[in-house]
Amino acid sequence: MKIGVIGGGAAGFFAAIHSAENNPDAEVHIIEKTSKVLGKVKISGGGRCNVTNVIFQPVQLSKHYPRGEKFLKKAFGHFNSQDTVKWFEDRGVKIKAEEDGRMFPDTDDSQTIIDCLMNEVRRLGINLRYSTNVKSLTSLEDESIGLEIEDNQEVFQKVIVCTGGQPKIDGFNWLKSLGHKIENPVPSLFTFKINHKPLTSLMGLSVPNAKIRVIGEKKLQEEGPLLITHWGISGPVVLRTSAWGARILSDKNYQFSILVSWLNDYTEEELRQYVYEQKEVLKKKQIKNKNPFQLPQRLWDYCLQRIEVPETKLWLDLSKKELNKLINFLLSDQYDVVGQTKFKEEFVTCGGVSLTDIDVKTMESKKVKNLHFAGEIMDVDGITGGFNFQAAWTTGFIASK
Repeated sequence: MKIGVIGGGAAGFFAAIHSAENNPDAEVHIIEKTSKVLGKVKISGGGRCNVTNVIFQPVQLSKHYPRGEKFLKKAFGHFNSQDTVKWFEDRGVKIKAEEDGRMFPDTDDSQTIIDCLMNEVRRLGINLRYSTNVKSLTSLEDESIGLEIEDNQEVFQKVIVCTGGQPKIDGFNWLKSLGHKIENPVPSLFTFKINHKPLTSLMGLSVPNAKIRVIGEKKLQEEGPLLITHWGISGPVVLRTSAWGARILSDKNYQFSILVSWLNDYTEEELRQYVYEQKEVLKKKQIKNKNPFQLPQRLWDYCLQRIEVPETKLWLDLSKKELNKLINFLLSDQYDVVGQTKFKEEFVTCGGVSLTDIDVKTMESKKVKNLHFAGEIMDVDGITGGFNFQAAWTTGFIASK
């Protein structure tokens, strides 16, 4: 039997490795159109590779996918994040968990994961074909699959498509022509562009627990670490907001307003009470020198500029109006988002082959016999935190069976 895996990313490698293990006599090919493989694995997690997440229960794990939750809940019953950890550790790669639930190789080096996958490919005798372009795919009369590669047709008994997300719907035409429904691709996991120089001048500053709410979209709010950049804001809280709101924000042409809560640990009532208490405690202190909220000093200075309170003013002299402006800044600071920018390490696409056309038990196409899918080519995507790699490992594993 000849098995073709199109795409040399995480899903492709995992699918090929398990295909070879499940079918020792098969001839397995990874067909990659570029000169490099495992590119996202290399740069993920700042070069450390966020392999998976510490959430092991399939139901809870599936809740971290804006697209594909129900589909993956079933799939994770066959192979989940605990299985991923065991698979790598069985091959000598120790996986560690961090406080936020992300899991990395103990070496903190993505090359460790790449080396593990490449070693398995070599051990199993898988043919890794670089710079090889698949031009078209045809279902043949005997239910085998014909791939037009360069100017020749090669016949495979099984094909697994692992070509990843495509930025434009035209990139799916070769699968659409076979009868597959394609969900329109739009960006997910992107950062927010904000043209507000006083804010962006704070680039590099981070807040550990902020909250973002998209005005006009009650359900679109997230919390977590926020990072100020030279173009706007980033960090897990922004990436999660963009993932859950991928289609909504695309429909808005990435022009919308947000409210930022810099102090997400307080309700408005709690914060108001605390502010008035601190006014009494710090009454003879200059407001610039006494920040009772443990905010970074640069952010506190920016806060005073934004609410137009002189730095030399004493806490005692703050008016009720100024205290209200302070509370409003800390809990509901408003900005206009004027675009989205790619977050190179985590950027994924929402959309792809509709899950209604894929059998979750086998990842086989319901339109073409012996054609399977794995990874981001499907309409599946997760929030940041190792969830997209886990979907790749899981679907690649199931497709290989």
